[in-house]
Amino acid sequence: MIRSSDGASPCAASSGPWVLAATILASGMGFMDGTITNVALPRIQQELNASAVDALWIVESYALMLAALILVGGSLGDHYGRRRIFLFGVGLFTVASLWCGLAPNPGQLIAARAVQGVGGALMIPGSLAIISASFSEADRGRAIGTWSGFSGVTAALGPIVGGFLIDNVSWRAAFLINVPLAALIFYLSLRHVPESRDPDARRLDLPGAALGTVGLGGLVFGLIEGTSRGFASPLVFLPLLIGVGSLVLFVFVEGRSREPMMPLSLFRSRNFSGANLLTLLLYMGLGGALYFFPFVLIQVHGYSATAAGSAFLPFIVLTFLMSRWSGGLVTSVGPKLPLTVGPVITAVGFFLFALPGTGGSYWTTFFPAVVVMGFGMSLVIAPLTTTALNAVSGRHSGLASGVNNAVSRTASLLAVALMGVFVFAAFSSALDSRLAQVDLSPSQQAAMEREKPDLGAAEPPPGVGGQQAAEIEGAVDEAFLSGFRLAMYVAAGLALLSALAAALIIEGKGSPARTQEAGQSDAEAAPA
Repeated sequence: MIRSSDGASPCAASSGPWVLAATILASGMGFMDGTITNVALPRIQQELNASAVDALWIVESYALMLAALILVGGSLGDHYGRRRIFLFGVGLFTVASLWCGLAPNPGQLIAARAVQGVGGALMIPGSLAIISASFSEADRGRAIGTWSGFSGVTAALGPIVGGFLIDNVSWRAAFLINVPLAALIFYLSLRHVPESRDPDARRLDLPGAALGTVGLGGLVFGLIEGTSRGFASPLVFLPLLIGVGSLVLFVFVEGRSREPMMPLSLFRSRNFSGANLLTLLLYMGLGGALYFFPFVLIQVHGYSATAAGSAFLPFIVLTFLMSRWSGGLVTSVGPKLPLTVGPVITAVGFFLFALPGTGGSYWTTFFPAVVVMGFGMSLVIAPLTTTALNAVSGRHSGLASGVNNAVSRTASLLAVALMGVFVFAAFSSALDSRLAQVDLSPSQQAAMEREKPDLGAAEPPPGVGGQQAAEIEGAVDEAFLSGFRLAMYVAAGLALLSALAAALIIEGKGSPARTQEAGQSDAEAAPA
């Protein structure tokens, strides 16, 4: 849709590279921030005395705002000016990054991350919208390819650069580096990016955005706080109830809205429904794995932040190298086969993550798991996007892409909160079992009970040293490893369910790709 639309305000030929530079830097900031934060969390937890629940919120507050508002963020640029909304998002993201870098406690860092998420929801979709408006149709495909290629590079380098900054400067530098980048983006945008808007833009679906935010927020709050407060607590049960109710109401409102942010008519396509169900299940497993993996590497295996950030690099290289080949599988064999086999291989990768103990070289422990999971996801990523877009008519391809992107972000958002419940439960049970073999006084046992919310960062009680302290630290490592293994088993189960969804729902080669959508008459939907 972006490639075939008219350039609303084409930029001068000399400004084209600078427009690309501004949009690549902006979207790169948003992509890198998510990956860097995961690597920084163990150090943040240590220096800010944050609990594991705080660490979950540091990730989830950003992901919640981004997942709930990214569809609306793209529409705001169409209404009020793409460059204006883009720069507002960059400015908001930058102020929030500065706040993150100076945050004195976990509460302020969580709040700043939420503001970052709002800025990202305006900035990231605005990047592609500006490319669409600033380049002619002849040049737009090459411009999008350049943007996409550099986005892959930032995704690969983000954890490595972030790990280096964390090890050699501070975790705060991973956020403060956004400030000079933003200054350069503002300079390039004001000098080279033309303003544009869409006079025929779709209406803003503010009720849908509000209900989606409240619904996801209620679920995430209930799942995270339930690990420490208990699910019987009114402060947990009521948000969960409100979250579920809001999402039900969201579906009701979207079904009756004239211009919804998530048109339910798209789901009349069997392939579109199957692709998004697969996305939800598979990316929930992937999101949970990506969150807990750095904690295991740093807190249990003693990796540096740089090494932990580099550990997932083979996955990114594999998906990058294989994406063109796997995308062609939809044409040669149809979408069903790669979207069934890919998740099964990914599930094997998750199982391999659960095998290592508390020692061993990276090359014999986690490297095989990363490679197998990377190969499995390589069979999925490009065919999944192609299937979702091919399942609807061309005029809905932009919406289909946005919906599929929002589903993947929502999956990761829910995965971290849901996996946290399983990890907390397994860690607590395993730690009790292992500490029963250590001679602790009642006061020391009570102190370890208070340490449980810190998970792998739990420390021996004050005054305990020598062999006893070593036994407690070993018990904490083993208990956290038990929680991580359960998370990987859950992720593998979700991957297998996604493969089953693809096998049962996705149509094979030669089957009809599209079904009747809202607004089409029977005559329009019928074949000629």
